[in-house]
Amino acid sequence: MAGFSIVVMGVCSSGKSTIGELLAKRLNTKFIDGDDLHPKENVQKMSAGIPLTDEDRTPWLNRVNDAIYSVESKGESMVLVCSALKKQYRDLIRQGNQSVMFVFLDGSIELVKERISQRNGHYMKPEMVDSQFAALEKPYDECDVITVNIDQSVPDLINECLLKLETRGVTCVKQ
Repeated sequence: MAGFSIVVMGVCSSGKSTIGELLAKRLNTKFIDGDDLHPKENVQKMSAGIPLTDEDRTPWLNRVNDAIYSVESKGESMVLVCSALKKQYRDLIRQGNQSVMFVFLDGSIELVKERISQRNGHYMKPEMVDSQFAALEKPYDECDVITVNIDQSVPDLINECLLKLETRGVTCVKQ
C-alpha cells in the first residue's frame, strides 16, 4: 500500500490520542490530532459544556477530509484521530479519499465516564459523555473499519490494532 490514512475514532476518553500517537510511531508516519482542526467556535462550545450539533461538526469534518486528501495526494501516510461518531461523518471523511481506514475504539459508557473523570485540562466535560454515546453509530457493517475493545492494556490494544491493520496491508516498522 503506497500511502494511507488511518482515522482512530470513538467517543471522548476512549483513548484516541494515546492510541493514535502510538500507532503513528509504530507505523513510522505522521500524526494529527483532529481536535486541533476544530474551528474556535466548536472549542468554545465544548469548553462551555455544550454538545456540538451536526451543523457545528461539518466545517471540522471538512478540515479532516482535506487533511487526509492532502496526505493521500502526496502518497504519504498518517494517523489522525477524530471521533467520527456517525456514519454520515465517516462518509464525509471518505469523500474523495481512496486509502482511508478507521480504527474504532469501542468501550462501555461506564469505562469512558471513569476515564474522563480522571482527565484534567481538556475541553470535553464529563457531562458530555452521554451525548457522545447518544450520537454514536457503531460502524460494525462498514468494511473499512476495524474494531478494538478499549478494556485492555494500551500495549495489548496497540498490538491488536497492528495485527488487524496488517490483515489490511498496513505493516509497522520493526523496532
